[in-house]
Amino acid sequence: MLTVAGANHVITMDLHASQIQGFFNIPVDNLYAEPSTLRYIKDNIRGYRDVVIVSPDAGGAKRATAIAGKLDVDFALIHKERKRANEVSRMVLVGDVRGRVCILVDDMADTCGTLGLAAATLIENGATDVYAIVTHGVLSGKAISVINDSKLSKVVVTNTIPHQDKKLLCPKLDTIDVSATFAEAIRRTHNGESVSWLFERAPE
Repeated sequence: MLTVAGANHVITMDLHASQIQGFFNIPVDNLYAEPSTLRYIKDNIRGYRDVVIVSPDAGGAKRATAIAGKLDVDFALIHKERKRANEVSRMVLVGDVRGRVCILVDDMADTCGTLGLAAATLIENGATDVYAIVTHGVLSGKAISVINDSKLSKVVVTNTIPHQDKKLLCPKLDTIDVSATFAEAIRRTHNGESVSWLFERAPE
């Protein structure tokens, strides 16, 4: 649809599946929110050197371990046991979070049910505080009420999807501005410079 509309280059961020790039017959640059996420953690979470980075499911383990590695902190994983599709029966924590601040990281938050259950699991296992940092805040359905009623201290999303109206209803919602990353990617593409510089850095 994008190519038929006339697009000749796509710049996107944290594709849910990187294989999507292969469906295009035009250049695709898939940027990463990780550098901006790392900056947010260092600037906004007190005592970040002693946090535990947590993946809310096995599929996000690679993302979480990468962030934990760059912060040189511990990593934990939550394993979801399902009764049937889209219905989680229970969550099992793999790792030690007792007395620690936990940061859940994921690429997308839709209804936020998984994040809410994951936060409750972490608190039950002794975590003192739970944050969630997500690239794409879809925040559909009852997401806002789920966040407000959850054990989450804060849910941080980038502005890849507009959510200013949701922030008015949810005091726990915070934003990472990635507009500078996209702007720099566009500038570099226009000038024929390498976009890969942005894979490890977040522009000011």
